[in-house]
Parts: sequence; C-alpha cells; structure tokens
Amino acid sequence: MGKFVNSIDEFFKFCEDNEVEFVDFRFTDIKGAWHHISYRMSAVDAKMLENGLPFDGSSIEAWQPIHKSDMLLKPDVPTAFLDPFTADSTVIVICDVYDIYKNDLYEKCPRSIAKKTLKYLEETGIGDTAFFGPENEFFIFDDVKIWSGTNQAGYKVDSIEGDWNRGKSYEDGNLGNQPGNKGGYFPVMPTDSMVDLRAEMMQVLEDVGLTVVLGHHEVAQAQGEIGIKFGTMIEAADNVQKYKYVVKMVAHLNGKTATFMPKPLFGDNGNGMHVHQSIWKDGKNLFYKEGEYGNLSEMALNYLGGIFRHAHAVAAFSNPSTNSYKRLIPGFEAPSILTYSSQNRSASCRIPYGAGEMATRIETRFPDSASCPYLTFSVLMLAGLDGIKNKDIPVGPMDIDLFELSLDEIREKKIPQMPHTLREALEGLIADHDFLLPVMTQDFIDTYQHYQFERQVWPDEARPTGFEFKSTFNC
Repeated sequence: MGKFVNSIDEFFKFCEDNEVEFVDFRFTDIKGAWHHISYRMSAVDAKMLENGLPFDGSSIEAWQPIHKSDMLLKPDVPTAFLDPFTADSTVIVICDVYDIYKNDLYEKCPRSIAKKTLKYLEETGIGDTAFFGPENEFFIFDDVKIWSGTNQAGYKVDSIEGDWNRGKSYEDGNLGNQPGNKGGYFPVMPTDSMVDLRAEMMQVLEDVGLTVVLGHHEVAQAQGEIGIKFGTMIEAADNVQKYKYVVKMVAHLNGKTATFMPKPLFGDNGNGMHVHQSIWKDGKNLFYKEGEYGNLSEMALNYLGGIFRHAHAVAAFSNPSTNSYKRLIPGFEAPSILTYSSQNRSASCRIPYGAGEMATRIETRFPDSASCPYLTFSVLMLAGLDGIKNKDIPVGPMDIDLFELSLDEIREKKIPQMPHTLREALEGLIADHDFLLPVMTQDFIDTYQHYQFERQVWPDEARPTGFEFKSTFNC
C-alpha cells in the first residue's frame, strides 16, 4: 500500500471517483492528539489546498495567545485517504500548522518540528534519509470506570481475559480461558480472545494505506500489537496517528475500548513504542558495517551514545506521562538501563537480528505511545546527531540479563539509567536542551516543560492514591 494521490489534481480526481462528500483536515497538538475540522467537498478548491485554511490557534492547549490566535492549516495533499468509519464518504488530509505572524511553519506544531528536523539532518551533511519503525502496543478493555474528586479517586478496568475474572459468574458460564499475568504471548484461541478483532484492525489499516506485516497477542492479558512496515520519519509518525485512530475506532465499533496508556494494569506488562532507527545517505545505510558487533557502524554507536547522554531530556518527550514511569521498572520487559545489546530485550537499546545492510538498525525500547510521535522521533534524532557530532560512545555491549542486576550492581558497573519520574525527565530537559535548539525554539521548549508540569506532574503529586491510603492511613 502507499499514497493514493500525489498532486492536487489527483486529489480532486480521487474525491470524484470516491463520491467524497466531506474533507476532514487533521493536525496534531503537542500531546500527540489529533484534531480535525470538516469541510463540505463543494467548499474545497485548489486555492484553499495551496494557501491553507484558517483556524483558532488559541483554542489548542499551550499554543497561541488569544490576541494572536489566527493560524493556518496547510494540507499535505499526498497524505489523503478515505475515512473508513464515517457514514458519508469522507477524505482525511493531514496538515501542518503555519504561523501567519512569522511566515513560517509553526514552532509548536509537532509535524512542522519533524519536518525541520529532517531539514537539519540534510544541512549537517550526515544523511539525507531517516527510517523509523515504531511498534505500538495497546490494551483492549470491555469496561472502564474512572473517577477523581476531593475525597475519592479511583479506576476500574475489565476484560474477559482478566485473571481477576476466573471466579466470576457469567450468564453462559465461565470458560476459564484467561491467559493470566504475563501469560498472553502468542497463545492461540480460545485463550487469545482478540484474533478476529485484530484481523479487522489489520484489514482497515491496509485500507487507509499502511503496509501491515503481522498481528499478535502481547505478553499482558488483554494486550495486542500489530506490526507495520517502517517508513521515512514523517511517514512513520503519520502512520502512528492513523494506527491509533484505527485501533481505537475498530475497538469502539465492536463495543470495546482500546488504550495506548503505558501502564494500565498493576503487576503485568505495559504498552511500549519501541522505535527502530537508521540513517541513510545516497542509498547507503550509514548504521551498517559488516563484521562489527551487531553489524553496527561507529556512526550508529555515536548516534546511540547521544541518545543515552541526553536520555533524561529525551524521556521528557518519549515518556511524557507520570504513568510512563510506572512501566519503566525491572521485570516487565520495559528496559530503563541505558546500554545496548544484540538481540537482548533487557537492554534499553536492542540491535535486532537481521542479515545485511537493509536490516541493520537500532531499536530504542524505552519510548511509549503516550508520546507525540513527531516529537519523539525528532528528539531521538537530534540527540543522535549530537552524539555523532561529539563522538559519544554508549556503555556496552552487555549481553547479560540486565533485569537480574541489583541497583548496587548497576551502580558498580556505572551503567546510566532512565529517569525514574516525569519530574526528573523534565528537570533533565530544563538543564540539557542545547542539542534541540538547532530545530526547536527556546519558547517551545519552555512552553512544553511548563505545560507538562501543570498538566501531569503537579496534579499527580498533589493527589493521594489508593496505595498511599493502604500503606499510610493507620500510621
């Protein structure tokens, strides 16, 4: 699968052939959430697609002040695809945000930041193409309840696969097919209850232009993953947005709900977004050198060294929720130890097995899907390019099971770790962000960290939890 249109003329022909009634223009905020505005097809012309369409930038969190609220959506016409869920034929077009006051791509638009990152890659002379391959995991639940107030707070999620339902009475009987904690990796039906649901998701993903490779049940109960072919950096980030939309909508239309939340279940594995990366120039994979460890070139190691050196600042984007750090604990295949290893999933960077130049890459395993893909990919690349510039060398390789190491052993071996909280990550960003400044503005970085403190850190730190009542009430 690939692009459906390549030009404005082809766009209108595509819309005519598919009897399109509405054009849905979509853009991404700094949380990674999609927003949209729908136009009647009859109101859309070539001039609008070329010049952009106006919207209120002050109504999007952490964007424009009200006295400078007018912004433009600039449609990226080759991203057009038919929405598979609307009752009336609707074409979706992904947009960049344009700043009319500075006559440039908007400094707080994640997709625009990613485009500027690619331009910076070319300006450095290091490479001309970057390939990214994200792996997004998700949970499917049958029921979700969430509440929070002055004197109470809580949540309850449920799934027919939940181990907690082994003793539950069902109208047609309890068939006892629950996979159990960490029991969900690759079981067949009836233990895997999501085969048909994932198959529907995979088919719809192909309908919207993604190349689907595989789908399977993941380790945790009620958890799944669908494998998508890698792409160029912007393409891969666009695909994450489409992937999340399709997974959530197919679940919704089947009376279920999908979440990419990093750690919704205590005591079971969480959702990650492992990110495969490589840089190319003139058709050559610069991360490949035959005969070296994992066939990795010195440039690849320097790139990885940069990611590790800036890991706290990177995590502010790649792991942007307080919940993210409940996933990054030992024992749940969520590596927080900053070293690399060939084929070893306990390292925060795995060198996947693959033969030859085409398959050689690095896989960072700590990011999660709560992040905005455009920002995460951009920050990983900017840290990596800074590592190439400074000849950073990461700790490793380490081929042992790192999950078995004690904290004392990690310290003795002087292996750096990921931050343990979002506060630590944001403080790392405040102290270490010069490597982002070739692309990101100081205003955006300041806005982002303030927004994350106000939206995530301070509200979380101010609220007592159920565990705190359990452990502290009778003190």
